[in-house]
Amino acid sequence: MLSTDLRVVIAERLRLAEAGRGPIAPLSVQYPDLDENDAYEIQLLNVGRRLDAGGKLFGHKVGLTSLAMQEMVGLDEPDYGHLFADMASAEEVPVDVTRFCSPKVEVEVGFILGADLPGAECTLEDVLAATEYVVPSIELIDSRIADWMINGCDTIADNASCGSFMLGAARVAPADIDLTAIDTVFSRNGTEVAWGRSDAVLGNPANAVAWIARKMEAYGVRLKAGDFVLPGACSRAVDASAGDYFHADFSGLGTVSMQFK
Repeated sequence: MLSTDLRVVIAERLRLAEAGRGPIAPLSVQYPDLDENDAYEIQLLNVGRRLDAGGKLFGHKVGLTSLAMQEMVGLDEPDYGHLFADMASAEEVPVDVTRFCSPKVEVEVGFILGADLPGAECTLEDVLAATEYVVPSIELIDSRIADWMINGCDTIADNASCGSFMLGAARVAPADIDLTAIDTVFSRNGTEVAWGRSDAVLGNPANAVAWIARKMEAYGVRLKAGDFVLPGACSRAVDASAGDYFHADFSGLGTVSMQFK
C-alpha cells in the first residue's frame, strides 16, 4: 500500500502523461508496493480533478472481461474506469489520432440506463430492468504506460486505459434482442480484422454492468439513470492509425463507424 502523498504524485504523473501524450514507464515496476486499492484511489484522484475542472461524467466502462486478459495482467476479475463527455466522438467527425499515445479500438454492446442501479447487491435482472437501450459502440482504448506494458494496477490507475468512444445511431430495448447472441464483424479500411459475439463478455454483457455496479460501491460510485456503460469488448482490440476507417456491424443491433485523421 502506498501513502496518500505518493498516490497524489502518481496521479499527477498520469495526468501529465495524458495531457502531453508522453507515456511513462510501468507504475508496477516503479512502485512495487502499488496494490489494487491504491490504483483505484489514484484513478479517483484524476476523476476528481476532471470534475473540479468542469468535466461532465458520461458513464463508466468495464475492462479485462476475458479470463485470458485477466491472467495476462495478474487480476482475478475485470476492472473499471470513468467515461467523460469530452471523450465522446461523433460518427461524422474524424478522430485526431495525435490526441492519443497508442490507440486501439474494439467493439462493444453499450448500455444506456433508464434507472438507477443498486450497488453491492446488483444482479443481472436489475440491469435488464434498468436498461433503457443497448447501442452499437466502438471504444478507443489508450495507455499512458509506455508500449502497453501494463499489469492490472497499471491500467486501473490509468482509468482502465480509457481514451474515447463512439455510439452508433441504433437504440434497441434489451427485451427486443438476445444479449448473449449478438455477432460482431469489425473491419478496417474495408478488410475484416476481428469477429466476436456478445457472450464473450462474461456470458452476457449485462453481467459486466452488474459487476461494475457491485464493485464501484466500495469506492462511493453508483450507476445512475442516464449513464452510459461500456461492458467490455466482444473481440480483440485492433491498432488504429491516421487514415484508418473502422466499421462495426452488430447482428440485430446496427452499425457504428470511426474514421481517423
